[in-house]
Amino acid sequence: MNYLCIADDVRLGENVKLSKFINLYGCAIGDNTKIGAFVEIQKNATVGRNCKISSHTFICEGVTIEDDVFVGHNVAFINDSYPRATTREGTLQTEADWKVEPTRVKRGASIGSGCTILANVTIGEHAIVGAGSVVTKDVPPHTIVAGNPAKFLRRIEKS
Repeated sequence: MNYLCIADDVRLGENVKLSKFINLYGCAIGDNTKIGAFVEIQKNATVGRNCKISSHTFICEGVTIEDDVFVGHNVAFINDSYPRATTREGTLQTEADWKVEPTRVKRGASIGSGCTILANVTIGEHAIVGAGSVVTKDVPPHTIVAGNPAKFLRRIEKS
């Protein structure tokens, strides 16, 4: 048994390393990226080059992760600010009943294990999000944030 679920519409770059027990469909993954075990990446999500996506992470539709990004274990991205199972009429929602809300993680950022990243935020270049944080608003480039909700701790000196 292979233990990989990779749909035919997935675009994989060169040298991508895939662990077992992953679910990928309709997404794009750049060159030299490593995807850990028990990761799901949904359609219309993009992961750049030279990224590390650690185990048990969920990357939903509408998430763009640029190059050189680290995502720790058990990170969850959210693409709907007001999720509901049913419509006002009481029927189960379909894709036609809601709009994907985008999230962007800029080049060189790092997201610690156990974080939740809400919809409609941008995590700036080379920013660091501390483990266990809940990101509810944009994170400026070259900063460290942590907590629930994630708050500014300090700037990172550019090297």
